[in-house]
Amino acid sequence: MTTKPPRALVLLAEGAEEMETTISVDVLRRASVEVVLSGVDGASPVRCSRGVRIVPDVALAEVTGSFDVVVLPGGKGGADRLAASAAVGALLRAQAGADRLVAAICAAPIALAAHGVFAGRRMTCHPSVREVVARHGKHESEPVVIDGSLVTSQGPGTTFSFALTLVEMLCGVTTRDEIRAPMMLIS
Repeated sequence: MTTKPPRALVLLAEGAEEMETTISVDVLRRASVEVVLSGVDGASPVRCSRGVRIVPDVALAEVTGSFDVVVLPGGKGGADRLAASAAVGALLRAQAGADRLVAAICAAPIALAAHGVFAGRRMTCHPSVREVVARHGKHESEPVVIDGSLVTSQGPGTTFSFALTLVEMLCGVTTRDEIRAPMMLIS
């Protein structure tokens, strides 16, 4: 009997933080997680916060099936678009309702507040959106915060820790350690 690999949906919106998007996708794929990079506004190339263009695998409107984790990269412009998207709101409510993982980094936790999911839960974020997040949840100043099926992180510099936490939750400690070693991360 073959076990299906875990599935991750990474949402990509104009203005997203490049590092948070690409590092999350890369680390998850190194762990053999099936990653779908989905364009919130379609499948056309997305201009990220520093001008890098990333091509989504598919438009969010065309995504099918369920995912073990939905990942929201930050970047203020991208986070604002995630927060304003009705489709993202419906996806987050369904994911939370099914008690499947949601992971948001940097400014992306503002989308949790905008869509009314994970209210009162422990979470972290980039300092620039701390007030919004603190009104919605219990803000903590740790690089990565786990509260049940919610994983949050602070920003570009914490992305490897964020992604490796997701790998550990989806695939276990052994897989996390196996993929971490060759990346030569400094502790």
